[in-house]
Amino acid sequence: MAKFLEPASRDEVNKMSPITLAFIGDAVQSLIVRRNLALTKDVKPSTYQKLTAEKVSATGQNGLLEKIEGILTDEEKEVFRRARNAKKPTHAKHATSAEYSRSTGIEAVIGYLYLLGEYDRIEELLGTC
Repeated sequence: MAKFLEPASRDEVNKMSPITLAFIGDAVQSLIVRRNLALTKDVKPSTYQKLTAEKVSATGQNGLLEKIEGILTDEEKEVFRRARNAKKPTHAKHATSAEYSRSTGIEAVIGYLYLLGEYDRIEELLGTC
């Protein structure tokens, strides 16, 4: 069993499905957003959920993409492209198909960086979520 913060090898991560990377990235982004909210806001738990959903949703992630698209590395752009174009097992409930595809791409980039142990880069991309 892998240790919690032990990075995986680049070869191992590159063999993963982009949807698997997005699955990990969604959890990582959600945790970072929730942590930042808990440390900066004193609100009711239901408000935390609403504020988290604003950031960790297809709409919120598309807003993030607009801010960071220009600073993605070639490697990150490739991960994004693979995930954006991948066949998804689910469909968007509150977003267009294009928004949902782009949000999957962002999640995959975050998951990719997390698995490689590139935590500083995740912080850079997510800013002050």
